[in-house]
Amino acid sequence: MPAPLSEPEPLRVLVEALRALPGVGVRTARRMAYHLLQHNPQAAVQLGAALQGAVEGLQHCQQCHSFSQEPVCPVCRDAERDASLLCVVESPADQQVIESSHGYDGLYYVLMGRLAPLEGVGPEQVRFAELRARATDGVVREVILATSFTAEGETTAYYLADMLRAQGLKVSRLARGVPSGSELEYVDAGTLAWALMERRGT
Repeated sequence: MPAPLSEPEPLRVLVEALRALPGVGVRTARRMAYHLLQHNPQAAVQLGAALQGAVEGLQHCQQCHSFSQEPVCPVCRDAERDASLLCVVESPADQQVIESSHGYDGLYYVLMGRLAPLEGVGPEQVRFAELRARATDGVVREVILATSFTAEGETTAYYLADMLRAQGLKVSRLARGVPSGSELEYVDAGTLAWALMERRGT
């Protein structure tokens, strides 16, 4: 009986690299690899060059810790933004979502993670001490906690709220409730419960 066909080493390495993407398992990674190599090898080359360029060309902003090409990013250098407001997010992707809303004109601090004790991620790993130093610079008056509403995000927000209020800062949290334009019959029970608890007068 013939031996099973084994993947060439470069292909196996590519599949393993693609598995580093969130939500990508072995089969999906293998499909991506075969598609790129079979149908668009030039795109594969461009992808590799783009990834290398991003890794080599980006650094963390010295003030907000987001990705930047320069020591201080354009957002932190913008004199027209409200420096008394500091919005804390988990990732640069979260920062971009808030920016795209055009409803916030303050500054940011990006944690690059969230508390996850079971995974060994504690306050040191997400640089809480650096955030405290940033928030107590004498300019910041309010810190907006915009972490996710997962168990880990809520734990992170709770820990940060205690730490920052102890420094005399005003701390607020993103509101939770029914999304704009949605119909109540399609809203999940947890979201509806939060909306009822955080209701306000009209």
